[in-house]
This record gives sequence, C-alpha cells and structure tokens, in this order.
Amino acid sequence: MFSKRNRTSSSYIGYSLYLYFLGLSLRNVVKALSYLHLVKRSHVAIWKWIQKFRSKNISLPKRNKISEYIVDETLVKVGSEYIWLWIAIEPENKRILAQNITQDRNMFVAERFLSGIVKIHGNHPVSTDGGTWYPMACKFLKLKHHIHSFLAKNEKSLIERTMQYIKDRTECFDDYFPCRVKNCKLNHVRNWINLFVNYHNKEVTHA
Repeated sequence: MFSKRNRTSSSYIGYSLYLYFLGLSLRNVVKALSYLHLVKRSHVAIWKWIQKFRSKNISLPKRNKISEYIVDETLVKVGSEYIWLWIAIEPENKRILAQNITQDRNMFVAERFLSGIVKIHGNHPVSTDGGTWYPMACKFLKLKHHIHSFLAKNEKSLIERTMQYIKDRTECFDDYFPCRVKNCKLNHVRNWINLFVNYHNKEVTHA
C-alpha cells in the first residue's frame, strides 16, 4: 500500500503510527524518521495518515474469556467543542471491547452503548464509577451492575489509566488540527480512536 500523493511506503506509515502511539508527539515522530534516514515528512502528513487509517482487524477477546465490563466516559476536546468518549474494557486481558463518541451523556446514551456491547460479547456484569446514568441503563438491559469498590482498586485504576492515556494523545486534536467543520460528523475522531484501540489491544495481547 502506498499513499497516492507522496508515494510513502506502507511500512514507513505503519512505523510512524507505531512511534506516535508509543507516546511521541507528531513533531518528534518526524524527527525520528529523519534521524533514522527513513523518510522526510511533515507532522501534518503524519496526522493525515492517522486520519486515513482504517482498522479492519481489531483484536478482541473471545466471549468466554470476558468476566465483566468496566465502563467509563470522559470529555474530549475537538476544536472548540467537547464530546463524550465512552470506553468498555475487560479486566482480565485489559483489552478494549468497545468505544463510542457522543454529543450527550445520559441514561439513554449509556443504554445504547451497553446494548451494542451485549450484542457482540454477551450478557456480563458491568462495573462503573458513580455515574447516575449507568444503574438504570443496566436495569433496563437486565445487566448486573456494581460501582468500583475500594476492594476493586484495580478496576478503577485500569480504566483511569486508559482514559488518561487517550486524553493525553487526543490533545493534538486541538493543539495541531482544530476541527473547523460546522456540524462535523467527527469521522476523523472515530478513525483516530479505532487506530488507538487496534494498537492498544495488540500491545496488551503481546505484553
């Protein structure tokens, strides 16, 4: 695979995305590629590679290995606006089972998110923080629900670390490429999140 405009090898593109998700900024990825004499590209070019990425094979655990869903949501800034990012994680293998972005946060949104997870992975208990939108959503879907307890610090720590890492990486949405499209459908954000999930799941699988 080559990008049509710059004829960049897919191996260089993949390596650039790998460096980015290891924690390097877009500009530092550019420096790394130049230092290794691989290819010279701008940070804008690398950002466009991220936006064009289509993940077809996201690694997900088999249904019989899921003990429960750890679910949380957080605000992510895109341009001058804020959206809600929803994440569901399986605690045993630490892989992300599902993700979604929405404009609102309420019981109906939570119910739709959980319903989508159940359709793919089946009925399992749900662990969340104290958000009031989760208990009713779980009751409607007939899912067992509990709040992260003191004895289950690992659950809370796992979801918080994942969310914080996502927020650290998504700062570039506003810092480098603010979204100026009115009524944007946020496909570029979904592409980034899909890429992150693909990277994250492969990393924890081979950890």
